[in-house]
Amino acid sequence: MRTLLALHAHPDDESSKGAGTVARYSDEGVRCVLITATGGETGDVLNPAMNRPEVIERLAEIRREELQRAADIIGYHEVILLGHRDSGMPGSEPNHHPDALVNVDFEQVLGEVVEIVRRERPQVVLGYDDHRWYPHPDHLRIHALSMAVFEAAADPGRFSGAGGPWQIDAVYAPVFSVRRIRTLHRAMLDRGLASPYTWWLERMEEGSEDGRSIIRVDVLATLERGLDALRAHATQVDPEGFWFQVPPDLIREVYPYEDFEVLASRIPISASTGDLFCLSGAA
Repeated sequence: MRTLLALHAHPDDESSKGAGTVARYSDEGVRCVLITATGGETGDVLNPAMNRPEVIERLAEIRREELQRAADIIGYHEVILLGHRDSGMPGSEPNHHPDALVNVDFEQVLGEVVEIVRRERPQVVLGYDDHRWYPHPDHLRIHALSMAVFEAAADPGRFSGAGGPWQIDAVYAPVFSVRRIRTLHRAMLDRGLASPYTWWLERMEEGSEDGRSIIRVDVLATLERGLDALRAHATQVDPEGFWFQVPPDLIREVYPYEDFEVLASRIPISASTGDLFCLSGAA
């Protein structure tokens, strides 16, 4: 069986990063497994309609419920919670909590992920890139785990109690590529609409993706599923906010794709394939 395993930091990350692609593969019969490392306990309530005392008091529980709803919409077959605490931003009080993901021994967390990989035996793992534009401590930790699990899961000398070794074919990171952002930005301006990407382009450097292999996956058929999954995270996503400022019909017309950076692979990858499973040969 083809299997895809996605590793994310917080509830809602699975919906903002690669949701359309996972939905597409789920529809094609791929087993899709989601690992969420933290409960997102320290996240702000970003939707004004949900910023109420009774919501804030139950935020961790509500975010778990939102996560399950979103995962069901996308088509994940299993959701695994590692149970670590949201680390918050650098210098914040949550960042110093002993149970915060960044303060848990790295080898311990890596062992938890390796055990799941060896049990699920995915050909494809989705992780995070270096997050140079958004250096959240938990996201940086997921990047480090994404890079380390590729070798660790295959090494019989490591984590011997976590099951037999398994070789992942490729690790990818969903990314907001310069190509995608520029294309959508220009299309918004051409329609006389305000682009939400202006500030992104101001921060991005020309050539910032030089040397990186980017694969573009067609999500025309599952684009709306990804947006619906985002809406399921009602505490974190404002339905009038950033994620919904670009009309879906414009996305379908000019860039109905999600982009992935190749972080590691055992078989040569052609960026022109548009298929994350192009390496595995799995039917």
